[in-house]
Amino acid sequence: MITQTKETQAALSPQAAWDLLKEGNGRFVETNQADRDLLAQVAQTSSGQYPFATILSCIDSRVSAELIFDQGVGDIFSARVAGNIVNEDILGSMEFACKLAGTKIIVVLGHTACGAVKGACDDAKMGNLTELLSKIKPAVNAVGEPADASERTSKNLEFVNTVAEKNVQLTIDNIRTQSPVLKEMEDNGEILIVGGMYDISNGKVSYM
Repeated sequence: MITQTKETQAALSPQAAWDLLKEGNGRFVETNQADRDLLAQVAQTSSGQYPFATILSCIDSRVSAELIFDQGVGDIFSARVAGNIVNEDILGSMEFACKLAGTKIIVVLGHTACGAVKGACDDAKMGNLTELLSKIKPAVNAVGEPADASERTSKNLEFVNTVAEKNVQLTIDNIRTQSPVLKEMEDNGEILIVGGMYDISNGKVSYM
């Protein structure tokens, strides 16, 4: 498996970049990961990097983007924060990744049984975590069912996963509204901004 170069990155369309990620997750699920020499890729990228994708995912230890998309050193920019939410720092990082470093796709990746989403569903409060979870609360409020408050907690995994999906959608909305740079790139066909959900029980990524 080759390491991305300036030439291979430039030749990729946003759709082709998305296809590479889908193919990588397929290999991961089938335990047929690409044969790569990671240490050789370290040497190959020592003078420059040309990632083709930017992935915003949760800090959950089970959701490593490089692993679940079967990518190597220098292939993706990986931004991680509990609940895969955005703030100005993450948006700035994405703008750098796409506008200056040339990535062709942004994937906002949620996952099943997300602890941050569970915390938002339960209205948990603790230190700085309180502010972080407040950014997920709009997704909780946007999910109308079930109406019974006793069913709108972390104990209801179906509700949690529905909120996690809604949170991905709202995060994408926030990227588009809060970053004119990325919105313009998407409108011009220079990048794709897509959402996905990772199933921690089987390793599969489904796309929205």
